[in-house]
Amino acid sequence: MTPVRAGGPGGSEGVRSRHIADILREEILAGELIPGTWLRQDELAARLGASRIPVREALRILESEGLTESFPNRGSRVPVLSLEDVYIHYRMRERLEPLTLTESLPRLTADHLADLERIQGEIESQRDVKRFLLLDRDFHMTTYAACPSDHLLAMTERLWNSTQHYRRAFMELADPGRAAVVNAEHRLILDAVRRRDAEDGERYLTGHIRRTRVELTAHPELFAGR
Repeated sequence: MTPVRAGGPGGSEGVRSRHIADILREEILAGELIPGTWLRQDELAARLGASRIPVREALRILESEGLTESFPNRGSRVPVLSLEDVYIHYRMRERLEPLTLTESLPRLTADHLADLERIQGEIESQRDVKRFLLLDRDFHMTTYAACPSDHLLAMTERLWNSTQHYRRAFMELADPGRAAVVNAEHRLILDAVRRRDAEDGERYLTGHIRRTRVELTAHPELFAGR
């Protein structure tokens, strides 16, 4: 699973902030809070039974992860991206994630490999888009989990977070047969990971991300009005 990279103050306030961030992170990644949704501190505090202080800190945590954006005198919202934004984010991912994988590869353990096999097995039996997207994220983040650079891993996670909604919108209109392509690409990546073959891993992963970018950005209707 993706590690929680929560900052913030120590003590009970810090625990509450991280707990609130966990709840909101899950809601954003699951599509319950869509791009453009304003996250009002008073409303969140009332809904979550907390004061404004841990809510404010939770929103800062999520902003550092690319899941919220803040505006002076207006508050925070789930970020809205244009087609051009998503295109650039994916081009960045094509370059950054192969490096993250290469750094992680020699440090992955037998437990990581077992987790990857289990996750991919569930992906292949999955028909629910929401569940598929969470599993897909888990698969890739597990391949990156042993990366020794916190900075590199945080940047990778941030790019994933920022494009999650648009990936979901695309998957909801995509041909069901596309799942076979995704699974084949995952199996190639998993094979490279098992063999600790950084060159193959980079090549398979780059192609996997590039194909998604091309398919996703071929649907400008997903970004209408953004």
